[in-house]
Formats: sequence, C-alpha cells, structure tokens
Amino acid sequence: MQAILDYLKTSGERLDSEIAAATGLSLANVRSGVNDLRSRGAIMVCKSIRYQEGKEIEGILCRISGYIPQAAPGRKPKSHAPAKVD
Repeated sequence: MQAILDYLKTSGERLDSEIAAATGLSLANVRSGVNDLRSRGAIMVCKSIRYQEGKEIEGILCRISGYIPQAAPGRKPKSHAPAKVD
C-alpha cells in the first residue's frame, strides 16, 4: 500500500490500471490496497469511464485525500470593494 501512496504523491490523480502498471503490482492487489487506503481516509476514489480508440475502459480513479494543488504562477485578480452609496 505504501507503493500506491508514494506513486499517487508523485503522479497525482491516476486510474487503478495506471497504478498497477507503474508499481508492478497486479490489478487485484492494487484494487484491494486502494479499498484499504480509502477506508482509512488516505485516498479518495471514484468510478471512471474513459474511451481510448473507441473502447470503453472502466476503472477506479484515485487521488490523495486533502491534496490542494499550488496556485498557478502569474498575477492574480484583485478583489474590488463595493462602492459606498450614500
């Protein structure tokens, strides 16, 4: 399970089949590990359907719980206070 967590920390959101291919674990082992991590609250999962070359691929999409990506570089819009009306 630590291999799954480490991979998700470095790679971000991934399908269970992508995790299995990258970590060298079987898909069944990845799915059981994902279910255990989900029950502990370490990761969040949802069912996902993707299409590659017209074929439907159904899988489990996983990501680390509580992960907030960094803000994009560049200037940010400033909030403007509403004008006072007297």
